[in-house]
Order: sequence, then structure tokens, then C-alpha cells
Amino acid sequence: MSEEQLDPEFLDIDPLSPAYREAVTENRALVESLSAHSTALLVIDVQYLDAAPGYGVFADADRSGVPHEAQLYYFDRLQSTVLPNIRRLQDAFRAKGLEVIHTRIQSLTHDGRDRGAGHRRLGLHAAPGSKEAEFLPEVAPIGDEIVINKTASGVFNATNVEYILRNLGITGLFVVGVYTNECVSTTARDACDRGFFVTLVDDACATVTPELHSATIRTLRDRYCRVLDTEAAIDEINKVVKP
Repeated sequence: MSEEQLDPEFLDIDPLSPAYREAVTENRALVESLSAHSTALLVIDVQYLDAAPGYGVFADADRSGVPHEAQLYYFDRLQSTVLPNIRRLQDAFRAKGLEVIHTRIQSLTHDGRDRGAGHRRLGLHAAPGSKEAEFLPEVAPIGDEIVINKTASGVFNATNVEYILRNLGITGLFVVGVYTNECVSTTARDACDRGFFVTLVDDACATVTPELHSATIRTLRDRYCRVLDTEAAIDEINKVVKP
């Protein structure tokens, strides 16, 4: 049957949403994980390599492959919305004694020979101690918060993050960072597949166009994660979690 022969209303229906919502995003264990201090905030790749003009990917704006209009949109969203919201979430998690965990793209070697093949083909490289490997100061780690270095899009594929989370007793993750459609999306999917309860905070993530962001959110919502905004996330944390 062709698309033209289908009932137009059918094209906008996701028949599996109710089952997924019950099992994944409305599961009581998700909130129980939070109340038991078993949920962590996972901040993805908010570093100079990919989130600051004039560095890393954007060191040469004309050769970055990202149109100037998209760069303006991306950095405006980061500065006006995403970085303030990530910091608010970090403060909320810290105030309740919950783990805040940071990932970043950083090679083990200065020449990047240990990088994943995908990052090597893309020319993505942040050497140890480089400016590109530094976190943006607004959302940088505090104290002994855990930092996990990776050389691929998915932190679960490229690191021992699952081992660390299991050791910490973590069963739920609030995920924020960049890019929505790349490292954030891969992390949310992989975490869900490994049995973690995943919450993606929509207005604490960014990518280079509004459509890429919204399309990713539509795909992940009620499949691999529930989606909240920062206000709802902080409200839930404050209501559910005892210091």
C-alpha cells in the first residue's frame, strides 16, 4: 500500500507510544531511582572543541562545514538557553547530593592515534591538556565530580562508563549537552538499551539547526527516554529528592 492510499490521520499516529510510555517513560521506578539518590546528571561534551567559537571545530568558521547562520543559531542557543539551564540543573543535583558526571572528547595521546575511526575521519581531536579539551567554565566540573574522556560519539561504546555507573549504584540518568542529534542522542539510546531510566532535558541540549534538534527529540521521546524541560526537571528534583 502506498502512502497516498493511507488514511492521513494514520501517518501521524505512533501506535507503540502507549506501550513504550508505560514501560520506559512513565515507569514508577524512574522516579524511585531519583528519590533513592540513584540518578545522575550526565553532561555531554560541553567543551571548547565543539561548543566555543574560535576553537576546535569552529577554529576556522569558514571551513567548519557549518553555515554561518547555523553557527549564529547554535552559539546563541548555547549562551542564552542551554548553558544557563545546564548550570541550573548542576546546581539542583549538587544541592541534593546527586552525582554530576561530565563527558568530553579527549584523546589519550597528543597525536590522537588512539581515536575512534569515526573521529579520525572527521578530524576531531582534543589532546590532553589542550584548550579544546577544557570544559566551558560556566558548566565545568566542581570538586571530585567524575570526568569521562571519550573518542567516539557514544560514551557507552567508547568508555567504561557503564561499569562506573553500576559501581555508583546509578539506575537513572538526566542527559544534557551537545550535539542533540549526535553524542546526546547516541548516549540516550545506549543508556536505555542498557536498562537505565533516561530523561533528556530538551532546553539543556543544542545542535546546529532547530530542525535537527526537534527531529531528534521527536525520535527519542517515549521510545528511549522521557523528555522534560529544565523547569519541570528541577521541580521534580526538588519535590522528590531529600538532601
